[in-house]
Amino acid sequence: MTKAMTEVAFYHLTRSTLEQALPKLLEKTLAAGKRAVVRVASGQRAEDLNVALWTYDPASWLPHGSAQDGAGEDQPVWLTDGDDNPGQASFVFFTDGVTQDDLSAFERAFVLFDGASSAAMTAARAQWKTFKDQGLALTYWQQTDSGGWQKKEA
Repeated sequence: MTKAMTEVAFYHLTRSTLEQALPKLLEKTLAAGKRAVVRVASGQRAEDLNVALWTYDPASWLPHGSAQDGAGEDQPVWLTDGDDNPGQASFVFFTDGVTQDDLSAFERAFVLFDGASSAAMTAARAQWKTFKDQGLALTYWQQTDSGGWQKKEA
């Protein structure tokens, strides 16, 4: 039996910050019974997101951790500035222009990028081209005025 090809979804942030959009996507990930690894540009960025995920909504609880917390194999969401995946997550989220060439270990990949940043837009376009050249299934999502997501033609 061959493994299914990784699906890659690009999320173009136009109405909210990463700190506002990421928790909702991670909640959906956990609701689907999946684990996630979130790749960021630096250890400090991982810790900043760690705090943001604990505090984004006082009425919710989103289990997650980072290297500072340890026990990565027990964390359903792992925040990292490396290539580690201690919980064997099947979903990977890329932020801050971070990427990796081989996505075969993942069922789905999500590229979140800031539409107000020309550098982020340029990085996302390069990632799109790389993944398209690999023959991966790509989708493009843009935020709506109501804060939801609409699939667009790329």
